[in-house]
Amino acid sequence: MTPVMVATMVLCFALSVSVAVSIGLASILGIQVANVNMLISVKEMFNSINKFPLAAIPFFILAGNLMETGGISRRLVEFAKSIVGGVQGGLPMTCVLTCMIFAAVSGSSVATTFAIGAILIPALIKHGYPTAYAAALQATSAELGVIIPPSIPLILYGVSAEVSIGELFIAGFGPGILISLALMLFVWAFCKWNGWGKNDGDGRMPFFKATWQAGWALLMPVIILGGIYGGIFTPTEASAVAVLYALVVGVVIYREIKPTDLYVILRKSVLSSAVIMFIIANAGLFAFLITRAGVPDAIGHWLQEVLKSPTMFLLGVNAALFVIGMFIETSAAIIVLAPILAPVAMHFGVDPVHFGLIMVVNLALGMITPPFGVNLFAACTVARISLDRIVKYLVPFVLVILACLLVITYLPWISLALRDLVYAK
Repeated sequence: MTPVMVATMVLCFALSVSVAVSIGLASILGIQVANVNMLISVKEMFNSINKFPLAAIPFFILAGNLMETGGISRRLVEFAKSIVGGVQGGLPMTCVLTCMIFAAVSGSSVATTFAIGAILIPALIKHGYPTAYAAALQATSAELGVIIPPSIPLILYGVSAEVSIGELFIAGFGPGILISLALMLFVWAFCKWNGWGKNDGDGRMPFFKATWQAGWALLMPVIILGGIYGGIFTPTEASAVAVLYALVVGVVIYREIKPTDLYVILRKSVLSSAVIMFIIANAGLFAFLITRAGVPDAIGHWLQEVLKSPTMFLLGVNAALFVIGMFIETSAAIIVLAPILAPVAMHFGVDPVHFGLIMVVNLALGMITPPFGVNLFAACTVARISLDRIVKYLVPFVLVILACLLVITYLPWISLALRDLVYAK
C-alpha cells in the first residue's frame, strides 16, 4: 500500500496537481489497494482537524490579519528595523527579528508568514531583492513561530510524551534565539556577498521613536505570554485573546481598522484557514494510512535495535525525522512519533524536554521543505510566485537550520539551561 501511495503522490506532483489534492488522491488510492471502507477517509480527515489546539490556527491567522491592517505588524517591523536595519542586508535581518518577536504572539508559523510576509515581502522586492529570495526568507524566518513559545507543536509533544508543557516552553527560548541569530548572521553575509541591501537603512526610524510608536504592539507578547505562564489562559485560548487585543488596538487605539475593513479581513482569514486546514486534513488521512501500515513503529524499533549509542541514536533520529517531516504534517508526525521515540530517548539518557525540542525543530523543517511545506505555500501565496522558483534560495536556509539543529542536538544546555534555572529545586 505504502509504495503505491508514494508513487501516486509523486506522479501528481509531477503533473502540477495541488499538494492537498495530491495527498488526498494518494490516500484514497491507498484505501482502495488496502480494501478498506472508503468512509474511513471522511472519518480520519475530520479527526485530523477536530483537535482543540488546531483552533488556534484560524484565530492566529485572524489576529495576524488584524495586526497587519491595524498597524501592529507594521510598527513591529519598524521597531525591528530600528535595531538592525541600519546595516547592509538590514531588511532581511529585520524580517528574521520581526518573526522572532511575532512568534511570541502567534504560536503559528503560518500566521507569522501571512502577517509579516504581507509587509516585508513587498518591501524586500521594492528594495531590489529577488521575489523568490524574499519568499524563501519569509518562509524560513516564520519557522520560529513553532519554536519560540507559545508553540502548538510543543503542546502536542508535551501531551503525547507526557512532558511538562511549561518546561518545554521555557526550553524553547534557547533554540529559538540561536536559530534567529544564525539566520541574521547568514542573511547579512549573503547580502554582503551579493551586494544587496546597500540602501536598506533608508527611511529607518530612530530607536526610541520606533519603540514609542510600537508600544501597544510590544505589549501584546507580554500579555499573551504573561497570561499563559500565569495560568490565566491556555495557549489555544491565547489565540482568541490575541484576536481581541489586535481588534481593540487596531480599531480604538490606532484607529486604522474601519468597519468596512472587517469583511475583507474575515474573508481573507477564512480562505487562508481553509487552505491550511484542507492540507492538514489530507495529511492526517495520509499519516493514518502510513501508521496503519506500521511505518512509524518499524522506524522506532529499528532505531532502538540498530543504534546502540546516544550519539548515533540522535543522529539516526534526526535523519529519520527530517525525511518524515517532508511527507507528514508536523502536528500529525509529533502525535504519532512522540510516544514511540520519547521512551527510547529516555532509555539512552536523553532528557525528554531536550528531545522534545529536537523533534520540534527538526519537524519544523518540514514546513519549509517540499513537498508539504505549509510555510512555502503561504509565502508563495503572499509573493504570488510558484513553489519551484524559490527552491534555489531555500537550500542555503535549510542548511543553516540543519547546522543549528546539530548544535541543539549535541549541546543540551542550549535547551535546558534556562529550564534548569527556572525549575531549580
